[in-house]
Amino acid sequence: MTIDVIVTVPPYADYIAAVAAHPLVSGLRLNTVMPLKDDPQVVLQRLTVHGKPIWVDLKGRQLRVVGGAIPPYSAVTLSHAIQVETPCDAYFSDGQEVARVVAVDGNRLILADGPRRLIGPGESVNIIDSSLEIEGNLTDTDIGYLKAMRALGMQHVMLSYVQSATDVADVRVHLPDADIVQKIESIKGLDYARKAKATNGRLMAARGDLYVEVGQPHRMLRAMKTVIQADSTAIVASRILNSLAWSATPTSADISDLAWLFSMGYRTLMLGDAICLQKDTVLTALDTIHAVSKELGL
Repeated sequence: MTIDVIVTVPPYADYIAAVAAHPLVSGLRLNTVMPLKDDPQVVLQRLTVHGKPIWVDLKGRQLRVVGGAIPPYSAVTLSHAIQVETPCDAYFSDGQEVARVVAVDGNRLILADGPRRLIGPGESVNIIDSSLEIEGNLTDTDIGYLKAMRALGMQHVMLSYVQSATDVADVRVHLPDADIVQKIESIKGLDYARKAKATNGRLMAARGDLYVEVGQPHRMLRAMKTVIQADSTAIVASRILNSLAWSATPTSADISDLAWLFSMGYRTLMLGDAICLQKDTVLTALDTIHAVSKELGL
């Protein structure tokens, strides 16, 4: 199998054509959290001129912040209403910050303390508790994008936090012919992947949230193997060559991580937001992936 890469593209970036022309790039991903000044249909149609499949990344049941808040003086409003036994912990900043949830009121989290900063709209929130139940799946924004895709005859969808076949079915209500990549990002998602494998669509090990959700860092090793064993064509995403966001040269750890992913059998990678916001950074990442794959004889 050849190595190919799906690249996240800011919708108004002026370097998309250069990225799309890279020989490793097999598709472009639009993260629907990114703000738009145009109707989604206009943005999607403009992206098609680059000649690569456009993957629309829907947020589904992923918990995200709506509006802003500065705990503990204001409640944190989420994209979905939830039920969970309290007190429990909520994680912010990719698991780097933790806050104690003392009560839940529909889609509002009442925190005992911190993070003592502005929590901005669109930030993800992880609640790692077996009692957690998230109400609903697709957001209004998700549905708006699906309607725009149907009008344009587009099919490629990524769906966050897939945990059941019902989640996938919800997408096909609005886009019957959707080609769906199921993002595995939770313990429940891993259980689903073991059972369903790729019967409802290709799998993705989405390491950003999955790393937080597994609870202990070393459990990520088993999680990554679970996904590739369930689907030999699975995609791996997030936390790939992230050191390039701060340095012109990737760290040794990032190079080793890339080699480890290849050794497990991953052959399709998706680059996340952190390194795709600048032309030089994303092109360096693509060249690095190419160099490592050649060094390994892939």
